[in-house]
Amino acid sequence: MPALAQRLDRVPVAASVQMTVKARALRAEGKDVISLTIGEPNFDTPPHAIEAAHQAALRGETKYPPQDGVKVLKEAIQRKFKRDSDLDFSLDEICVSNGGKQCIYNALMATVDPGDEVVIPTPYWSAYSLMAELMGGVPVFVACPQNNGFKPRAEDIDAAITPKTKWLMLNSPNNPTGAAISREELRAIADVMVKHPHVWIMSDDMYEHLLFDGFEHATMAQVAPELRDRTLTITGVSKTYAMTGWRVGFAGGPKALIKAMVNMQGQVAAGISTVGQAAAAAALDGPQDGVAEQVIAYKRRRDFVVAALNACPGINCHKPEGAFYVFPNVAGCLGKTTSGGRKLNNDLDFCMALLEEQLVATVHGEAYGMSPYLRISTATDDEALAEACTRIRAFCDGLQ
Repeated sequence: MPALAQRLDRVPVAASVQMTVKARALRAEGKDVISLTIGEPNFDTPPHAIEAAHQAALRGETKYPPQDGVKVLKEAIQRKFKRDSDLDFSLDEICVSNGGKQCIYNALMATVDPGDEVVIPTPYWSAYSLMAELMGGVPVFVACPQNNGFKPRAEDIDAAITPKTKWLMLNSPNNPTGAAISREELRAIADVMVKHPHVWIMSDDMYEHLLFDGFEHATMAQVAPELRDRTLTITGVSKTYAMTGWRVGFAGGPKALIKAMVNMQGQVAAGISTVGQAAAAAALDGPQDGVAEQVIAYKRRRDFVVAALNACPGINCHKPEGAFYVFPNVAGCLGKTTSGGRKLNNDLDFCMALLEEQLVATVHGEAYGMSPYLRISTATDDEALAEACTRIRAFCDGLQ
C-alpha cells in the first residue's frame, strides 16, 4: 500500500469525536448510554428556515453558487452583523463557508506558514490547535485558570506574543467552558494587541446568543475599531438556530483576507449548499423567538447540572456565563478506585470509567488543554441530564 501523508501524524481524531463513537458503539450493543459529548442542540431548526430551503429548491436554486456565498444570504449577514454588533461590512468583506469551522480553516490556510505561531487561550476547542499544526504552525497556549473564570488575561496574552506570532484566537462564549469575555476584559486585550500590529485576531463568536444572567456579548472589532483591519469575526447559524447539519457559517473581515479565504475554499469545497444558504438567510432575517426559548432552556439546564455536580464528592463545577457546556474539576476524585476496581489517575481515566461503569459519555479536559476536568454538554433534554447527573453522583459515591 502506498504511504499516506506525514501530516496525518499531526492531526489525531478529536477526542469529542472519539468519545461519541465509543458511546454509539455501546448503544449499538443495546446499552443505555447517555452521551454528553457533542455540542448538538436538541432543538428543531425553525420551520420558516426549512420552508425557505424548500421554496428555494422549488424555484430551481440548485445550481453552483458563488464561492463566497449567495447575495441574499450575504445581505442578511450584513444586517445581522449591524444588528447584533454594530459592525458594518461590505459584501466583499463577507464570506460564507461550510460551517464556522471551515471559516477558521480557510483563514489559517490562507495565512499560516510553517513555523508561524498561533496563540490559543486554554481551555480551547481542539480544532484550533489541530488546524494550526496541520498547516505547519505552532500552537502557543495561554492558560486561563478557573480562578479567573477560565478567561484570558491581557498580560498573559502579551507575554505569549513573539515576532513569529501570526494569530490570536478568541472564543467567547467559550467551548469547552462556557466562559464569556466582558467588554472591559476585551478592551484590555485590545490594548495589548495594538502593540503587536503583525498579529491577526480571530473572534469566534459561534455561541454569541447563548448568554445568561444579563451578560452582554462583545466582540473585538466592535470594542476596538482600530483593530478592525486585522480582525476576523466568525459565527454562523449552527448553535443559535439549531442548524448544525445545514453547515452554514460565515465571516466578516478585511477584504484582502476574505478574498484569500474564498480562494482557499475554492480549492476544497467551492460554494455552499444553495438550499442551506436560503435556510440560513431566513433564520437570520426571520422571527427570533426560538433563540430566546433556547436560552431559557440552556440556563435552566446549566443551573441544574452545576448544582448537581457540585453535590458530587470530589467535583467542583464553575458556573459559566454562556454556551451549553460546563467544565467541572474532578481533582478530588483522582487517586481513588471506582466500584468496578479501576484506579483513577487522570481525567481520561475518569471519563473512561464513567462511560464503562455508569454509561455516561463525557470528554476529558486534557483534550481541551486543561486537566483534571471534564467537558459536559448540556445540549440534551432535561430528563437525560437528570439521569446522567444521578449516575455521576453514584459513580462518585462509589469511589474509595
